[in-house]
Amino acid sequence: MKVLFLTMAGISNVSSRGIYTDLLRTFRDEGHEVVVMSPIQRRENQKTFVKKEDNVTIVRVRTLNVEKASVLEKGIGQLLIEQQFLKAVKKFLKNDSFDLVLYSTPPITFSAVIKYVKKRDNAYAYLLLKDIFPQNAVDMGMIRNGSILHRFFKRKERKLYALSDTIGCMSPANKEFLTKHNPEIAEDKIEINPNTIVPIVQAPQKDESVLEKYNLPIDKKIFVYGGNLGVPQGLDFLLDVIEQSSFDTVHFLIVGSGTQYLKLKAWFSRKKPSNATLFSALPKEDYDRLLGSCDVGLIFLHPNFSIPNFPSRLLSYLEMKMPVIAATDENTDIGSYIENYRCGFWVKSGDIDSFMAKTRKLLSANDAEFEKYRENARQLLFDNFTIEKSYNSIMLHMVNHSSHKKRK
Repeated sequence: MKVLFLTMAGISNVSSRGIYTDLLRTFRDEGHEVVVMSPIQRRENQKTFVKKEDNVTIVRVRTLNVEKASVLEKGIGQLLIEQQFLKAVKKFLKNDSFDLVLYSTPPITFSAVIKYVKKRDNAYAYLLLKDIFPQNAVDMGMIRNGSILHRFFKRKERKLYALSDTIGCMSPANKEFLTKHNPEIAEDKIEINPNTIVPIVQAPQKDESVLEKYNLPIDKKIFVYGGNLGVPQGLDFLLDVIEQSSFDTVHFLIVGSGTQYLKLKAWFSRKKPSNATLFSALPKEDYDRLLGSCDVGLIFLHPNFSIPNFPSRLLSYLEMKMPVIAATDENTDIGSYIENYRCGFWVKSGDIDSFMAKTRKLLSANDAEFEKYRENARQLLFDNFTIEKSYNSIMLHMVNHSSHKKRK
C-alpha cells in the first residue's frame, strides 16, 4: 500500500518521536510505502525538494512562514499552502498512485490536494482531527463569530469533512462535538482515533545530574509544564499558581516556546519567583532526561474553549509515569481519563483553591500511594494511547476499501 501524508509540521525525517512520526514509521515498518509532504518555510531560504530519509520519501514544499510569523503572513501562508502542495503533487508525484491520503488538522485548507489525489488514484481519505477550526479561533477571540472570515473558513471546514471518507476524533467529547455541530456528516464516518505513540519500553529513573546541570532542586517535587506556550494554553492561570503556591516542597518548571514565551519571560524577570524556573528550547536529549526526572505533569487550557481539546503532551507525561494535574475548560474530557484511571486530578481553569487542594493531595501521598499514581499513569497510556490503536483503525478501513476497489 502507498500512503501520502499531508502535514503542516516541518517533518524532515521520521526518526524523531511524536504522534505523527510514530504512526508513519509504523506504516513503513509494516511494509507500506510512505510519502510525506511537509512545508519548508520562507525563512529557511530553500526551494521545494524531494529526498529519501529512513526509507520514507519526503517532499518539502516551499511556503511562506506559517509558524512563528506575523498574523498576516501566517494567514496568507495557510491560504496559499493548498495550491503550493497541489502544484508539488502534480510535479513531483505525478507517476505515483496512492491508496491512502492521510492528513490532520490544522490546517483545513488541503481540500484541493485531497480531492485531486482521491479522483486521480481512487485513494481513501482519512482525517486525523486534532483541531476544530475556525471555532477554536472564535473561542480565543481571534475571529468574530459570523464574520466574513469566519464564514469563509466554515465553508473550508465543511468541504474538508465532506471529502474525508473517515474522520478520526481524539476522544468521545471530540466525536460528540463534531456530530452535534455538523449534523450533515454521516455518523458512521466519524470514529475515535486518539493521539497515540510508540512508548519507550521502560520509564527512566530520576537523573539528579541533569537537575543539577539546570540548577533545579533535587530535594523537591518538580511540577513540569512542557510544550507550547500560546494563548490557547491560558497560561495566566499557571502564573497565578506559581505566585500563590505556598508549598515549600514544590518547584515549578516551564519548558517551551510560543507566542506567550516573552510574556512569561518578562513576568519571571519582574517577579523573580524562587519556586519556579523558565526555559525555552533545550537540547532534545536533555529535555527527555529532564522530563524523566520530574514528578508531576501539568496541563493548562484556556477557560474560554467551547471545543474539547485533548493536548498530546499528556502522553509524554504518562510515558514518564508522572501523575498529572489538568487545569482546563469544562468541555474537554481529558480530565475524565486522568481521574478515571486515578493517575491525577482535573480542576477548572482559574479555580486556584481547587488546584492547591489537588496539589496538597498529591504531596500528602506516601511513597506507596505516589507509586500507585505513577503505575496508573503508565496503565492509562498502554490501555488507550499506543500507536496500534491508530494504525489498526486506519488499516481496517483500507482492507474494506481495497475489497471494494477489487469488486469494481
